[in-house]
Amino acid sequence: MNITTVGLDLAKNVFHVVCLNEHNKEVKKRMLRRNQVRLFFAQLPACTVAMEACATSHYWGRELIALGHHVKLIPPQHVKPMVQGNKNDYNDACAIAETVNRPKITFVAVKTIEEHDMQAIHRMRAQCIRDRTALSNSTRGLLGEYGLSFSKGLATLRRKIPELLEDAENGLSMRFRHLLARRYEQLVELDEHIVFYTKELELLSQQDEACQRLHTIPGFGPIVASAFRSILGDGNAYPRGRNAAASLGLVPRQYSSGGKNVLLGISKRGDRYLRKLLVHGARTVVRHAANRDDPFSRWINRISERRGKNKAAVAVANKLARVGWAVLRYNTRYNPALV
Repeated sequence: MNITTVGLDLAKNVFHVVCLNEHNKEVKKRMLRRNQVRLFFAQLPACTVAMEACATSHYWGRELIALGHHVKLIPPQHVKPMVQGNKNDYNDACAIAETVNRPKITFVAVKTIEEHDMQAIHRMRAQCIRDRTALSNSTRGLLGEYGLSFSKGLATLRRKIPELLEDAENGLSMRFRHLLARRYEQLVELDEHIVFYTKELELLSQQDEACQRLHTIPGFGPIVASAFRSILGDGNAYPRGRNAAASLGLVPRQYSSGGKNVLLGISKRGDRYLRKLLVHGARTVVRHAANRDDPFSRWINRISERRGKNKAAVAVANKLARVGWAVLRYNTRYNPALV
């Protein structure tokens, strides 16, 4: 029984495995409990293990690589069309095993522990920012019910709440003053959490050599560089820069048929968080390009005049993603002359 490919359907407690030989014929299938997975793969000869890129897939990828297997993570959208018959775990595992041998399938690189650490900090920081925005909007709505309204911005809210608590003539009841004071404490606490996560990202960016090389690119600060590094890894998962930009949704979406090519807005595929950071970084580059005369800035200014600053920012974000991939892939630094 020569096993060359294994499809592993991941779950929380119950895993399903389908093993194929060199002729893509099913030779074994098994249901495994969580504590049986390592033992099962430790007894198998070195082979290709395919999994969907989903929650815990990077963890199991690292564990199986340590056992000597060749791990490939497949985007779920490539697996779904291969499922035959009814939807069940064995059919899912079989579809995963069959998909890995198809040509033109793009795979997801297995993340290292360091890349997962960076990603975890970004996720926690983004959640705190969302909570702070929701908290400030809710507070404004509550104060509006008491006839109190002021201009937008977190800085205004931080300044106005203590003033409202000290003003005895604004009509606020004692009960609501206590509630507003508690709300202000929550806002201050979220600010402290965001500052903590930001400092952690800055520290990791200083310690990571790849992030330091990304810092040489215009629009890449500690936040953008660490997010880019944690998601793209070393860049080896993409054969060229335009594939990296396409995976982040920074290329036009096509709807072409009958020889008529129709290009729509950007596809917005991939990681929304990183795409947002790249576009914000690109806006800064576009703003500063108006006062510069190098070839890159002249290219940006021509696009801004012809298509507007918003489309120019997306075009620059696409270019920055391709440059960032090259910096990671070829272990080099940003060279303005090559842009």
